[in-house]
Formats: sequence, structure tokens, C-alpha cells
Amino acid sequence: MKILFSAALLALAAAAPASAQEISKGEYAALAADCIVCHTMPGGRPFAGGLKMNTPAGAIFATNITPDPATGIGGYSYAEFARALRGGVRKDGARLYPAMPYPSYARLSEADLRALYDFFMKEVKPVRQTNTPSETTGLYSMRWPLGLWNWIGGGADFRADKDFDAEWNRGAYLVQGPAHCGACHTPRGWAFQEKGFDEKSGAFLSGGALDGWSSPNLRGDLNTGLGRWSEEEIFEYLKTGRNRFGAAFGTMREVVTYSTSALSDADLKAMAKYLKSLPPSIDRAASVWVYNNETAAALAARDFKKPGAATYARQCASCHGGDGKGGGGLPPLAGNPAILDPDPTSLINLVLNGASPGGDEGGGEFDWMPQFRTFLSDKEIADVISFARAGWGNRAPPADAAQVRAMRGATAAAEGGRILHMR
Repeated sequence: MKILFSAALLALAAAAPASAQEISKGEYAALAADCIVCHTMPGGRPFAGGLKMNTPAGAIFATNITPDPATGIGGYSYAEFARALRGGVRKDGARLYPAMPYPSYARLSEADLRALYDFFMKEVKPVRQTNTPSETTGLYSMRWPLGLWNWIGGGADFRADKDFDAEWNRGAYLVQGPAHCGACHTPRGWAFQEKGFDEKSGAFLSGGALDGWSSPNLRGDLNTGLGRWSEEEIFEYLKTGRNRFGAAFGTMREVVTYSTSALSDADLKAMAKYLKSLPPSIDRAASVWVYNNETAAALAARDFKKPGAATYARQCASCHGGDGKGGGGLPPLAGNPAILDPDPTSLINLVLNGASPGGDEGGGEFDWMPQFRTFLSDKEIADVISFARAGWGNRAPPADAAQVRAMRGATAAAEGGRILHMR
């Protein structure tokens, strides 16, 4: 196996994935689909499953997708494999929970599906590891209602749009299909279904909440989306996990490290082109964010009258600057779309629990974010987040101590190089 599946990767530590030119079509498709992150435990064997994921139905565990015939997918025919990926139906006929992003994988091309099947059956090493039963109860433990759910939340084949060129359509295919961006970045409806699957829906990629994080808006909104980003800056973020607006954190850090950073430049540019074409969905009438120096001047004068100002000066300014502009590779807070996100969930999670070093040497080091849960109170964390969300020209709703308290009880600090997930 290539370096992608080396021991360092299995521990989900910093390891450079193989380049797109050095791997098979199936391994490349698995990279684009980010299969390894959900189906590999930290320190575990590749694709052997076991990772816990929290859903509204209760906790479920990623399954073993190695070609082991007893505990994995070694007994799957190509037709059964394709039905699982596109339709969410296992070999035995049981329905998969949509934590498996089959509504997005429904758009996978026949060529990519066949390449994936060959990769998992011929290149992945079999691992005998029994799957962990889900922790769902009551109606949620029954699989048959998921057939009804598919009428609401199921996906559809990808169809190229003749009004756009081949590069745009390639980007649309990658974003909508294998990369399954909508699974995290699209809001969910009353039945937990994605509210849109392509650019024809104004809700598609307009931001969503999942597993303790607020996945940001990827549309053309000026302040909370990609409206101020150029195609080159979107490409840079997908390739390295950072640009002048900020740095990847939370589960997006894993996406960059083990998926997008290993894709070809041509594919990343196609994704950037497609994303940049999406119109705004929320702040259509908003004026573009403009820097304001009042916060920086107050901090320089040691004016700490505003709640959170003293905590910011003591704990945050050394990295993010009194001017909120970051520097030296450290992300800015001034004008950062994550700071301007109407939902402060991700910021609360990040400040409470931190982020351990990650990334890969080839794509650039991600920054280390300390966790503050052990020495800042719920109110202090809420105040410092609110201070940043109202400083340097930022205009975002404040955080609340009750939100911090709830997140504190639901999460644990990041450990071992892997970002935290909900308990």
C-alpha cells in the first residue's frame, strides 16, 4: 500500500498522502470520497471501522469495509457494493443510516464505482474485526423506516449541465458526489434530510450543524460564505487548509489532511470554480465586512471595560493579535467567516476543547489551538467569543454561557492529534 495507508496515517497523525499520479483510480476515488476518516479508528487498521458517530437517532459506529468475508465486505458482488453506496442498502437487505452519505454517493459515476470496488476488493488488506452494534433504541433501531426516508432524503444521479464548461461540471460532480460536501454543509429538514443536493437549491451548501460543529456557508455570501474569496483562495484552502481568511479546524481539518490535499490541482481548481459560481443564499443584501480599528485601539490602551476584553488580551492576543489580524501563519479573527457565522457552535467547541497539531508536511502545518475548558469558566468563554464576534468590524450574535455549558458536557478535549467528536 502507498504512504496514504502507512502506520502514521492509521494513527491519524501527520503523514503526507500519496500524490494523485502515484495511485490507482480506485484509491484516488477513495481519497476523493474521504472513506478512511470515517471508517478508521485512531490507531486502528485501515477501513476496519469502529468510529463512533452521534446522530439524532443515537450513536452508530462506522462499519468494517475491508474485504474480509466474515466481518467486512469481502462477500459483496459489484451490484451489492453499488447498491450500498448509491442506495444505502446492505448485502443482507438492511438499510444503512444516512450517516453514510449515500444520498451524495448516488451521484457517483459508474467508472468511479467500479474503480472503488476494485480498490476495496484487491488493494485494501482484509481485517477480521467485528462491527460494533449501534446504540439506537425504539423506532430508531428499526431499519425499515429508512426506506420511507429515502423518498424524502435520497439522492439522484449526477447530470452535467450543458450551460457550463467541462471544468465547472467536474467541480460540480466532485462537490455534489464523492466529496459529499452537502452532507455537512447543507441544512437538514424535519426528517434530517438535506434540504438540497445541487446548485438548483438555494439551501445547498448554505451551512449546517452536525456533531458539535457549525459547518460554514460555502455559497457566495459576502461575510459568512465565500463571497470575498477568489477561486485561487478556495483552491489554496482545499490544498493546504488555510488562506488569508482563516485555517481549517474541526472535522474539516481531517477532510483537508486525508482527502482534498491529496487531490490533483486540476480537480481542486474545478471544485473552486464550481463553489465560486454559487450565488449567496443568506446575506444577499449585506454590505461587505470592513475592518474597524476601535477594538485594537482599546486593547492597546488596556481598556478592558467590555466583557471578554481582558480574557482576550491575556489568552488570545499573543496569537491572534490585538488587531485581530493574526499573522505568522496564525489565523485572523477580524473578518473571519467562522467568527461571522450566525451560529457560534464551532467557536465554542474550539475554544473549549482546542485542536491538536495535524496536517501533513507536504501541505503545511496546521496550527495548534489550546483548550481552555480547564481554566476558563462557561461565562468567560462565552464573553471572549462574544468579544471577538463584535470586534474589529465583526457583527455576529453573542455566545451564551448556557451554550458553553451544554457543549462542555457533550464533548472532551482533543487528544492524540485527532480533533474531538461528541461523546
